[in-house]
Amino acid sequence: MASRDRSFIIPFVGLKLGKHDFEFSIGDEFFDNYEYTVIHKANIKGTLELEKKETMLIGEFEIEGTVKTTCDRCGGDLDLPIHGAYRLIFKFENEESEDESLVAIGAEAFELDTADYFYELITVSLPARSLHEEGECDPEVIEKLEEFTGTYDDSEDDDDDVDPRWNALKDLK
Repeated sequence: MASRDRSFIIPFVGLKLGKHDFEFSIGDEFFDNYEYTVIHKANIKGTLELEKKETMLIGEFEIEGTVKTTCDRCGGDLDLPIHGAYRLIFKFENEESEDESLVAIGAEAFELDTADYFYELITVSLPARSLHEEGECDPEVIEKLEEFTGTYDDSEDDDDDVDPRWNALKDLK
């Protein structure tokens, strides 16, 4: 694992109460810190509006850019535009919360490492299936898929190819 990028660490102790804006450039080297990432390359702008209050920090995370990943159909490189946003509340307490948007950082904390939060936002912003547009997949791979499966349609899966045994279940109520 590569060493962590200190540019994602925000020392919030010296910040005055109120809102503070931060910008981050998220490139290829950012993903070197994550062993099992599906992202090969990236050009992402990340922003964080951090509101400091007496007992908490409220973070509004946003990302916008493109990532290079692998097509789930043909295995070729695929450039995907991504964007996303979410809000996290960082409480100065030691008790963990079951609320996903509430993070306990401890009363003794003095800085916030935002890298993992940006990584999480990027990965959840990826589509469930990363696919080339119809007809853009590697033709050699599609040809092999057709050879091994009998037929292969380069479009999205549809209900026309459903096993007839499952059709009987549609009539159940």
